[in-house]
Amino acid sequence: MAVRAVSEVLSLPVRTNGIQLGTPVGALLDVSADRLLGFEVLCGDGARRFLPFAVVRLGTDEIVLESALTLMDEGDTEYYRRNSRPLAEAGYDDPWLDDDGGLHQPLSAA
Repeated sequence: MAVRAVSEVLSLPVRTNGIQLGTPVGALLDVSADRLLGFEVLCGDGARRFLPFAVVRLGTDEIVLESALTLMDEGDTEYYRRNSRPLAEAGYDDPWLDDDGGLHQPLSAA
């Protein structure tokens, strides 16, 4: 299982077929588990859209989408807003993200 710092993932551009669609500006977690539901993405047109984690592939230097149609407009995100919480409210200090969207506290080097 690969793990990466969430801060690293949030610094990656969101792209489809090499075309940059936007940049993540936040992460939303499931309300009942420390699992990533998706990203809030600031798109090139200035709109904020929701990107479900289940439809992305985390590349080494980008968050990859098969289709731009997976970015959800604000009006279509009521379910996710109701059933999520911002990562900032989870109490982690730069958590790690696994392949399945699970969040983990970083391990100490000591």
